[in-house]
Amino acid sequence: MSFAYHAYEAVHMMVSPARGMSDALQLAFKNPANPLTYTPVGRTIAASCELFERMTRRYGKPVFGLDETTINGVKVAVEERVVWERPFCKLTYFDRKIQGRRKPQPKILLVAPMSGHYATLLRGTVEALLPNHEVYITDWTDARLVPLAAGRFDLDDYIDYVIAMVQTLGPDTHVMAVCQPAVPVIAAVARMEADGDASAPRSMTLMGGPIDTRRSPTVVNQLAQERGIDWFRRNCITKVPFPHLGMLREVYPGFMQLSGFMAMNIDRHVTAHYDMFKHLVAGDGDSAEKHRDFYDEYLAVMDLTAEFYLQTVDTVFVRHALPKGEMMHRDKPVDLKAIRRVALMTVEGENDDISGVGQTQAAHDLCANIPAEKRVHYLQKGVGHYGVFNGSRFRSEIAPRISDFMVSLDMEAAKTRRDDSASEARKALKVAS
Repeated sequence: MSFAYHAYEAVHMMVSPARGMSDALQLAFKNPANPLTYTPVGRTIAASCELFERMTRRYGKPVFGLDETTINGVKVAVEERVVWERPFCKLTYFDRKIQGRRKPQPKILLVAPMSGHYATLLRGTVEALLPNHEVYITDWTDARLVPLAAGRFDLDDYIDYVIAMVQTLGPDTHVMAVCQPAVPVIAAVARMEADGDASAPRSMTLMGGPIDTRRSPTVVNQLAQERGIDWFRRNCITKVPFPHLGMLREVYPGFMQLSGFMAMNIDRHVTAHYDMFKHLVAGDGDSAEKHRDFYDEYLAVMDLTAEFYLQTVDTVFVRHALPKGEMMHRDKPVDLKAIRRVALMTVEGENDDISGVGQTQAAHDLCANIPAEKRVHYLQKGVGHYGVFNGSRFRSEIAPRISDFMVSLDMEAAKTRRDDSASEARKALKVAS
């Protein structure tokens, strides 16, 4: 597979002239001055050209575009700021420009999946959380844009990054992990607890994550188990070609990941594109725009470093090292029984075909020393993997439960601080008298 990336780049370049001609033809048949623009033939040609352009385009990194939110019925401006940065990740803060005194709200570190799509895949998640939370999100960097001089990045480094970000934000942080990062996040918390780190987060919420893929195994889980790590090393790894900044870095490229994503539901994608073609011919601009918005995000993919991808597949999907108690971070064991102070919430979707029902809930069995009053599990009926963190059910049913979980923990922490302060004051008075 060493030349797969070069072949992909060559094909993309060869198609460019055809894309240019298609763009010109599309403009001609969308021009209001062209009488054919208003005919079925003209709309059919323009629709065909747009579909060809979209199916052969390289989609760049999308933007969050969350410029405002609504808090208690009032529109509030939102500004994105990078507050922490390393070669493979930026920590982005959505700074809400609230006027006057702020009422304390839960602080969330939203750990986006590093599984092919950009962090903007969680745009809807961020949007739902912004009215009631201080939100920070991990904005992972496309590996093809990171020079070799920046070094390697594997699963151990991912865990190090999570620990460093939690330490930066402080012990009142609530960590949310969506899908893939459930494993490195729970591992990071376990390491922090084992080391007695005072900055360990207040809670962790794991959503549709592969904690124990032996439970309700999906097609994805079975594929990894059957083929083994050597197959993935031979068939999925290639080198970034010139002229990208990450030239010669070994990666699992985004275009291969996208092929895998689409192959799982190819009939659905073919139908969606055919429906868009019909909407364009019929002049149904609203329906066509919804299609554009979805696929602009879905088709924008990033490369993963080979070492991160292979270590994750081997640790999580092949050896099941975490639930077996065999996972290591650097040279130290990841002992989930060390977690005692950090509260745990797990969320699953009834129809999840990526992380089967029970895979995330397994965290409760493994974290045996978390008190019962600090645990919550929620199974959302009628949603698949995507619906666990986005969509109407997430906004109306899942997000409020997560918010209540975090608010109750913050209130309990505030009460404990008040009680401790009162106790210290009584002791001081007793000594003084």
